[in-house]
Amino acid sequence: MASSVWSVAALSLSSCPPHFCSSSNPRGYRKQHVFCCKSSQEVAKPGCYVVDQQQLGTRRRGFIFDLGFAAFSFPAIVSDAIAKDIDVPEGFRVYTDDENKFKIMIPKDWQMGAAEPRGFNSITAFYPEDGSGSNVSIVITGLGADFTKMESFGKVDEFADTLVSGLDRSWKNPPGVAAKLIDCKASRGIYYIQYSLQNPGEGRRYLYSALGMTSNGWVNRLFTVTGQFMEDKKDQYSSEIEKVVSSFSFI
Repeated sequence: MASSVWSVAALSLSSCPPHFCSSSNPRGYRKQHVFCCKSSQEVAKPGCYVVDQQQLGTRRRGFIFDLGFAAFSFPAIVSDAIAKDIDVPEGFRVYTDDENKFKIMIPKDWQMGAAEPRGFNSITAFYPEDGSGSNVSIVITGLGADFTKMESFGKVDEFADTLVSGLDRSWKNPPGVAAKLIDCKASRGIYYIQYSLQNPGEGRRYLYSALGMTSNGWVNRLFTVTGQFMEDKKDQYSSEIEKVVSSFSFI
């Protein structure tokens, strides 16, 4: 049964990135299942400068909501990007992005999709060719000068609660998507968040995200790595996707 297709919210405070939406294609594997969240409430796009502390808080919350919306879409464009193999577990390889200064371990048989960068934003995704909707995406977002570290968004508990509660629409009438926080932690400057999303009448989707911040020397950038899989694929992909997301690191 084809999954629902939702629109993607903005990824950045200052510019609008590409859209990616694709319906499921059970007869072919090139067009992947895409799951994106949308809110029936419009999320205001905050400005680029902070006037006072109250405005900073509003802007920060709005940006966290956008991160949640952005996590659930990836391009279905196969790229010839270079992947560098090092000593990794059998069945995996290490993908290294020398331009954006990160590396991540991915299954050898997964494909890669990449969007054309727009401004300071870019999207890269890795996915199996089984049409299951399982994938790991990496969204790079340019930030304003007032965001200098992950704590600029608040402590990990506050950040996770704001992210997940901003996605939850189970309280509406009729109920919308139900978002539930499973776990969160901070380690070595990276926030790790596990949560689930479920549309009424559909299976539950599990998501595992890692978020970290770095600078390329002239602009701060947020890296959001999100792995996702459906509940009926949990035994197949849960451990694998968590391993992929946890392997992300800056170089």
